[in-house]
Amino acid sequence: MAHKNEYHDNMVKMLELIWGKGYMAPGGAGNVAKLLDGTSPQGKRILDIGCGIGGPAFEMARTHGARVTGIDLEAPLIERARRDAEKLGLLGQCHFEFVDIGPLPFPDRSFDIIITSGAITQTSDKTFLLNECMRVLAPGGYLSSYEWMRSGREYSDDMHYWFKLEGLTYALEQLGDYVEKFMHAGFENVSAIDASDWYRAEAHREYEMIRGELYESMVRLLGQRDADHFVEDWRAMVVVIDAGEMRQGYCRGIKPAATPYAK
Repeated sequence: MAHKNEYHDNMVKMLELIWGKGYMAPGGAGNVAKLLDGTSPQGKRILDIGCGIGGPAFEMARTHGARVTGIDLEAPLIERARRDAEKLGLLGQCHFEFVDIGPLPFPDRSFDIIITSGAITQTSDKTFLLNECMRVLAPGGYLSSYEWMRSGREYSDDMHYWFKLEGLTYALEQLGDYVEKFMHAGFENVSAIDASDWYRAEAHREYEMIRGELYESMVRLLGQRDADHFVEDWRAMVVVIDAGEMRQGYCRGIKPAATPYAK
């Protein structure tokens, strides 16, 4: 989940320009569909951890018929999500809460599905968060995650440079580590998909767009300094993606039908 006050206004504007209105992670509606594939979300209670400004929650409500609770550590993002939910007439299906680091503020077995898109990436204590996900899921519920990950080698100077440009808290792990952590938390039928090839192509497309057809719009929207900063940020990201250092993947698990939590 995003740490407090890391996503400033111009960063949010930039992410929306690249990834679509309401989205702060790649893939847009297609990524939401991948996260929900096979979970039968119609009418289900979904928790979106690290919901940002609400784009995925709105998609889950409108297209997939779910009832969504979104949580985030950044109050301005939650405020924006609430405003947009009201504008879209989705207050009956989408609820957003500002939370602090610590236990999830929900009773046991509160949700049928939990999704995250980048939240575990930015969480240092992944074991604690996964255990909390297990607690608040109903038996048979899904945890479905899309995250940015790392290779197994030491970070290069290029990787450290990209971290500096991003200015965000990252706690990257390898895809296999996610599988182990999901299983250790008690999830069954854990599966993982390496999506690095998909986002490598996307990142190159995005980089060409922002230094080409979108650049003038970025300057008008963000100012020259921030526009140039994000061009360099994406260039540096393409470098570490091409080198195989920054990777992407999906991980999913199911809470067993009978667990110590399911009394």
